[in-house]
Amino acid sequence: MINWIKEVEQRKEALLKDTQAFLQIKSVFDSATKGGDAPFGQGIREALGFALDKSKAFGLEIKNVDGYAGHGEIGHGNDIIGVLCHVDVVPEGDGWTSPPYAAEIRDDKIFARGAIDDKGPTMAAIYALRIINELNLPLSKRVRIIFGTDEESGWGGIDYYLKKEEMPSIGFAPDANFPIIITEKGIATISLQGRIEKEQKEMNKAKVTTFLSGNRTNMVPENAMATIAGDRMLLDNIQKDFEAFLEGYDYQGEMKVINGQLELKLEGLSAHAMEPFEGVNAGLELIHFLLSTEEWLTIDQWMLWADQHLYHDYYGEKLGIQYEDNASGPLTINPGIFHIEDGNITIKINIRYPITNDMEKMTYMVREKANTIGCNSILETNKAPHHVDKEHVLVQTLKRVYEEQTGQEAELLSIGGGTYARALDTGVAFGPLFPGRVETAHQRDEHIDIEDLLKATAIYAQAIYELAK
Repeated sequence: MINWIKEVEQRKEALLKDTQAFLQIKSVFDSATKGGDAPFGQGIREALGFALDKSKAFGLEIKNVDGYAGHGEIGHGNDIIGVLCHVDVVPEGDGWTSPPYAAEIRDDKIFARGAIDDKGPTMAAIYALRIINELNLPLSKRVRIIFGTDEESGWGGIDYYLKKEEMPSIGFAPDANFPIIITEKGIATISLQGRIEKEQKEMNKAKVTTFLSGNRTNMVPENAMATIAGDRMLLDNIQKDFEAFLEGYDYQGEMKVINGQLELKLEGLSAHAMEPFEGVNAGLELIHFLLSTEEWLTIDQWMLWADQHLYHDYYGEKLGIQYEDNASGPLTINPGIFHIEDGNITIKINIRYPITNDMEKMTYMVREKANTIGCNSILETNKAPHHVDKEHVLVQTLKRVYEEQTGQEAELLSIGGGTYARALDTGVAFGPLFPGRVETAHQRDEHIDIEDLLKATAIYAQAIYELAK
């Protein structure tokens, strides 16, 4: 009988050291440094290299697939068990207690961007394979840990990999919650695009010339900025109103006059787009404030539209797309990007929809609402929902392992997040966030509890062995 947690404890110091080193690499998509063997930027290339080098050092056979992805493998046989991870992270944002890539340990937690999503659990999975390899356990299948590179911004890496390499028959992604996620909602990004008509400007009123908020649709935007042109008296009045607004607002804001225009900045609270109600959308909050200054400010139709259809509505009711089912729960929306500049309007909405949702009806309703302000509605991306039957051997094996390791019932879950599990015909998301822990993915001060990192490593090691023995 293998004591999996004991095996992890024997490697604890090395696991923590390697996890910190991995997290200290800033692996955010970077168009400025992409090219050659770094299709998504030098930071991501470095992180992929680190994961592959560490896998090789632990006895895995590795392969770098043109910088788009890579894998480490142990075992023999025709079938492949997949463990699908990603080495890229979302932008760090502001307001961290410690530097986001310092990987500082305090209060028995590791704080860093990527600690929980997904570099911490990726290192746990690497160490799980190390343990199996070092114990010389017999395997009748191959186990392949796959490192994607573009999970947070487009899936180009894993898509490229799956065109070049074998598809694992079954597997899991250590990139969400424990116990087991068998249902993932569909994920669609709809872009509204149009122009502000010049005649909308009212006489003797100021005008919003630029409005910017958000840079990823899968994050609740934590910052927003508006520049306003107009007579000094109008700008002074708007500034006074903003000062009064901030007195009752829970987050920070600032204002200054640059080249004769008033610049307003507002903070919110970032969160994962699958749980927009956990964040504070800085863009929508700033729009809501601007509408209160209509005595001094020209109110553009896009501002009214955003406030009426999106403000404090996380479930699409105001857009007419509210829907839920028993298998996957309610549809959620996240207006992740506002970009209004030079008269051009771009608003991008991320929608997480249930597996039985009517996609055609949903996009039609958004298009009809967008048309009311002269905007086109474009379906930019769409990942279909994913579901694995609860009686499948993969689910039942992971369920048994989780219950043996924790002593807790392995509830089968549905999430609004999108993991690499859906890249497999039969894949589920499996950890690393344990029940009762606070979700900090895509938020400031993202972290993983060291106890949870160790426990997850033990669970992954046993689960991989049980699936592949």
